[in-house]
Amino acid sequence: MDMDETTKEERIRPLDFVGTFSNRWSYGIAFGATANKVMFLFSENYQLLQVPQWAQAFVLLIGGIEVGLSHFPFFACLSSEFRLVSSILGFSYSLIWFAVTLYHITQCPHGQFVGRYEAIVFYWPSLLCLAFLLGRFLHTFVKSLRVRLGWELPMEEKPFLEVHQAEHVKKLLRKLPVQEKKKSWFQTRVYEWDPCFQFPSRMIGTTVLAFICLYLFIAIEFYMFVYVRDELDVFEGELESYLASVNRTGTLTPVILQVKELMSVAEGVWVVTILPASLTCVSYLFHILACYRKHMKRLWAGDKHFLPLKFHNPSSSESVVAIARYSGWQIAYILWGYLIIHVVQSLCGLAIMYGLVLPIIHKQGLEMLRGLGIGTITIAIILGLMILQIWIAASFFLQPKMGTADKQKPLALNNRKAFHNFNYFLFFYNVLLGLGACLSRLLISCILGTWLIARIDRTIVQSGYEGADMGYSAWIGMLYVDHYHTNPVLVSFCHILITGHRERRLQQAIKYWYLNQSAGPRISARSRTRWLLLQTLINNPRLVMLRKSRAGYGSQEFTPIPVMCLEC
Repeated sequence: MDMDETTKEERIRPLDFVGTFSNRWSYGIAFGATANKVMFLFSENYQLLQVPQWAQAFVLLIGGIEVGLSHFPFFACLSSEFRLVSSILGFSYSLIWFAVTLYHITQCPHGQFVGRYEAIVFYWPSLLCLAFLLGRFLHTFVKSLRVRLGWELPMEEKPFLEVHQAEHVKKLLRKLPVQEKKKSWFQTRVYEWDPCFQFPSRMIGTTVLAFICLYLFIAIEFYMFVYVRDELDVFEGELESYLASVNRTGTLTPVILQVKELMSVAEGVWVVTILPASLTCVSYLFHILACYRKHMKRLWAGDKHFLPLKFHNPSSSESVVAIARYSGWQIAYILWGYLIIHVVQSLCGLAIMYGLVLPIIHKQGLEMLRGLGIGTITIAIILGLMILQIWIAASFFLQPKMGTADKQKPLALNNRKAFHNFNYFLFFYNVLLGLGACLSRLLISCILGTWLIARIDRTIVQSGYEGADMGYSAWIGMLYVDHYHTNPVLVSFCHILITGHRERRLQQAIKYWYLNQSAGPRISARSRTRWLLLQTLINNPRLVMLRKSRAGYGSQEFTPIPVMCLEC
């Protein structure tokens, strides 16, 4: 690919989803500015075209393209090489969006769905993101203007090898320290910052957009809860009127009182569980970033043991599609995961209320304690019998250790006759015990499955069926694309090849120039000047864009001149 094609490609590319490590937070905030449009696509109010139900997928596709086109200038201006022009255009476009959003908030602060201050609640994150982009483009404009006026040196060209990638390779080549530095509690238990690793812009943008969409989703859910609560209050008022009409002596009075109690308990539990459900999803977002770094480092080291066997050699085409799917799917998984986790936590809260709290309120604490004690003793006896079986097997039915350093006895039977009798008499008891174990397996699978539904980095299906988990497949494909294209060792190797090739070309050019210079009067001053110009442009390709063009010759049409042509 020549320089003209590369320049054209740089113009139309909004964002490199694979290898962009600069302006990461600017790209992330630009993604955050799209949050309202993304959430609008989730609602049923988005009806771009009147089509049959089976064609709704095409409508959503058109809607996604529409959102992308409306915010395309943000990313194009952030990634453009023409910083002065792109900063002016980006600032103007951000200012238009900021003014339109602010006008909408001031003119229509209240809405029909939420009521008072609906526009402020839903649009302040986007307004904040647009304000950040305004400051970003203004800073770029001032810096580019100072460079154009000659007050500052021009910014260096984007390096092929990033600094953190070079530091990672240097770290691999150093000897490990004899004694590692003592880590703090935060570094050991929570997170340890690694200067040799940076998250790509895609991960930062996904996290920022997921945070804002999660906030909007929680706000919508809360206002839906307020609407449902108001309707239930009206229904409760009607029930109270009925009780007053029958003087609380009707046959339905106990049922109505229980229904009123259920509505009151459900309202309180739903409100209380909003905070733990939201904190769970927020912690998942941070944990997913930590898992991304951990998995990428393992792949860089050639370790694939943490992956299922069928994902050791994934399909190349599926991996390419996966990196396009991951960001959108991660946000959708977080939103649906929050709703499912909230429902499950609310059900657990109802169980606690009806099992522990309400019996005490109704002065049935002793009966509750009696039932709780019986249940606890029953479970304790069952677990005790299971532990007793393990102890008997270890004490009587296994041969002694072969060495003093062995951690456990060898798997070799001892006292076989007693073992066969032990097996026979416990056979019928274990059939009954298996029924409870099966139910506990189902219960644990449901709880873990719903609790981890938002974790796209971990599969929730059994071993051997991981391919059915499309979210996990997208995660693995995304990891492989990043691994093959941003591996520091591979990028460093390519950097060495490119640098060596450039240096060899430069040495050959200098050598040929000295040979021609020693020939004397055959070389004119114009040829020597053009030769020095060629050498300067080879070493500084970006200067080609700044050359003045003559009639019929444009600076964009420059191609390196072969060395042998300079004799002409």
